[in-house]
Amino acid sequence: MPKKTNPAKSSYVPSKKVLERYANVLVNFAIRDGKGVQPGDVIRVIAEESAKPLFLEVRRQIWRAGGHVIGAYQPSDKDGFSPTRDFYEHTSMDQVTFFPEKYWKAIADTVDGTIFIDSCDDTQALKGIEPAKMMAHGKARLPLKKWLNDKESAGKYWWTIALYGTQAMADEAGMSLEEYWDQIIKACYLDSTDPLAKWTAAWEEITRVRDRLNALPIESFRISGPDVDLKILLGDKRKFVGGSGRNIPSFELFTSPDWRGTEGWIKFNQPLYRYGNLIENVYLRFEKGLVVESKASKGAKVLREMIATEGANKVGEFSLTDKRLSRITRFMAETLYDENVGGPHGNTHIALGSSYHDCYDGDPSKVKKAGWEKLGFNDSSVHTDIVSTAPRTVVATLKGGGERLIYEDGKFVV
Repeated sequence: MPKKTNPAKSSYVPSKKVLERYANVLVNFAIRDGKGVQPGDVIRVIAEESAKPLFLEVRRQIWRAGGHVIGAYQPSDKDGFSPTRDFYEHTSMDQVTFFPEKYWKAIADTVDGTIFIDSCDDTQALKGIEPAKMMAHGKARLPLKKWLNDKESAGKYWWTIALYGTQAMADEAGMSLEEYWDQIIKACYLDSTDPLAKWTAAWEEITRVRDRLNALPIESFRISGPDVDLKILLGDKRKFVGGSGRNIPSFELFTSPDWRGTEGWIKFNQPLYRYGNLIENVYLRFEKGLVVESKASKGAKVLREMIATEGANKVGEFSLTDKRLSRITRFMAETLYDENVGGPHGNTHIALGSSYHDCYDGDPSKVKKAGWEKLGFNDSSVHTDIVSTAPRTVVATLKGGGERLIYEDGKFVV
């Protein structure tokens, strides 16, 4: 562990057993939709140096499974160094938007999967950086996103994201590092002697509810509650997905609706961290599928600039989490966990920006760009999840008439 400058801070490191179980879940469950890494698979592992213990264990387990590793090991923002901020402070817009196409095309063609270990040693590293510059960098990388999306749609690419807790992340959430890791351990079943069996059981229950939702002839949803009155059009050829291992943990069921049919307003009681900035008490109002009004008690400028990004003023995802499945009980200041929180009312969230093509009820590899546009699947360089844990009731309007309650009191009722 690096030397701590503040002696009051914890030197906690997860045990070897926890790290082994964690890597086992990522390598042998999360990749290939529960099947795990296969011999010959090429897996890109992305991590910062603060996540070194898990990074090394993930590599070991990929090699044991017969796979190959392409490492992307990056310096952390700590000890007086700020490599993340340096990139934006010392580059021009031409440099920020530089995209070495041949390099990234080779990566996209080579890898069978990506394991991204999310960690952060300075949650304020990008504070004050012009959001437009960060968004331009993301937009420049759209070709890579498309190549990988197309490969995933063809069933030839898998990915997962997991969290490695740091003191800075725990501080942001108002917890000790031990408390923060307690949430990670419980959420990922790392306190079990057989986490893979726990994940398999959770996946089976998520699949059961998902199949019931997908059997309903749903036309649209009405989301109501003390802080929402919103209609979302499901759209043609849609399905709910979830439990595939693409996020660890993940307990949500979500779909990518037809963005053109979003009407009404919604508030979010959970903070949003975006581009190194804190955004609180987000309010959005939609007309004909577009955000026509946005507010926030903090970070409103960043929110507006994000929404001004091409395609970021439309809904790309609608998601519900059943409180009976999630073991996450506290705010983690990380979207990966906060979008899966359980608690007394479960959670509802939507994402502004890009849609998920795996929510298409058919073979996505056969759909061209014009086809996605015709179906109302949104395209954008951003995908921003915004979460609420307030009480919500979701009623589905069925094709041909009639309604069906599908979610109430934080639980699916199908």
